[in-house]
Amino acid sequence: MASLYLNSLLPLPPNSHPQKLIEPSSSSSLLSTSNCNEVSLKPIVINGDPPTFVSAPSRRIIAVGDLHGDLGKARDALQMGGVLSSDGRDQWIGQDTVLVQVGDILDRGDDEIAILSLLRSLDVQAKANGGAVFQVNGNHETMNVEGDFRYVDARAFDECTDFIDYLQDYGQDWDKAFTNWISESRQWKEDRRSSQTYWDQWNVVKRQKGVIARSILFRPGGRLACELARHGVVLRINNWVFCHGGLLPHHVAYGVERINREVSAWMRSAANYEDSPQMPFIATRGYDSVVWSRLYSGETSELAEYQIEQVNKILQDTLEAVGAKAMVVGHTPQLSGVNCEYGCGIWRIDVGMSSGVLDSRPEVLEIRGDKARVIRSNRDTFHELQVADYI
Repeated sequence: MASLYLNSLLPLPPNSHPQKLIEPSSSSSLLSTSNCNEVSLKPIVINGDPPTFVSAPSRRIIAVGDLHGDLGKARDALQMGGVLSSDGRDQWIGQDTVLVQVGDILDRGDDEIAILSLLRSLDVQAKANGGAVFQVNGNHETMNVEGDFRYVDARAFDECTDFIDYLQDYGQDWDKAFTNWISESRQWKEDRRSSQTYWDQWNVVKRQKGVIARSILFRPGGRLACELARHGVVLRINNWVFCHGGLLPHHVAYGVERINREVSAWMRSAANYEDSPQMPFIATRGYDSVVWSRLYSGETSELAEYQIEQVNKILQDTLEAVGAKAMVVGHTPQLSGVNCEYGCGIWRIDVGMSSGVLDSRPEVLEIRGDKARVIRSNRDTFHELQVADYI
């Protein structure tokens, strides 16, 4: 496991006032703690279907950015976060840690389904130890359910074809088949490579087969679309809100639980949604506007300062409305690595780690209470802002 270097351990802005988390109701889910913990923790309480509001008392949270089909980098990031074993067995070692992945698992890489399978397997293991794994759908998940395959790697179509064939061996036992794919996919991939010929790259029939397989899996009501529907697009855990691109006051006014419910229903339904209302919270329609860094840097300092004040006000209004102290987003690769802006009211954790994006070194965000720090490889250079030990 890589050495852990810490930076940016900063308290959150004091001027936001979180609302009380929704009390557990009949629709709430309770995750019990592991009986092997020396100190008994309160259970994790999940409200909403898909999960929208989560109370995870005294839990360490690890947040991971965009993965884009790169299984190797995904494993590296999870190992850096201390939740995945490094022995190749894909075992959860995070105990009662809560893991959050903020979307864009799909596109640009060739192990998308394997990553989805890995996260589901880790969720099962984490729950047995008092932890949990949550995902937030990003714009690339939405695009694939819409049938937009512009950014799909050619080898990802092959994975879809293999996965369809693999499912036939499991009959109707979807849960077992899906969680086992992470341990089976490598062999399927190797078998496919060993049988490939020089001419396969121009095999139109093979390509069409892959497109059809992907359409079957990801179309609304498809097996993987329903799997994605288990996750929302906005998730609040304790006083932190996680979303792929960003959140604005009018999204909160519309209702984050309502947004999650409507997007999930669209993904699950095989009905024709052409006449349905426009989805209110999709990255391709501009909801990532608060991911801005220092805009208008080439303008006058007065204009830049004014813009920063305006964006900060929008951010603080959003956080107050959703009852959070800070927001964690992905979507936009950060060349400088994981960073925060606006008094650390927003953390940007997409580092473009996938080989299909920037092929950069993985970084993850660790959260304890109202503080956060970045975990990076010891081979990276960084500016250490503040270091504090957890006691």
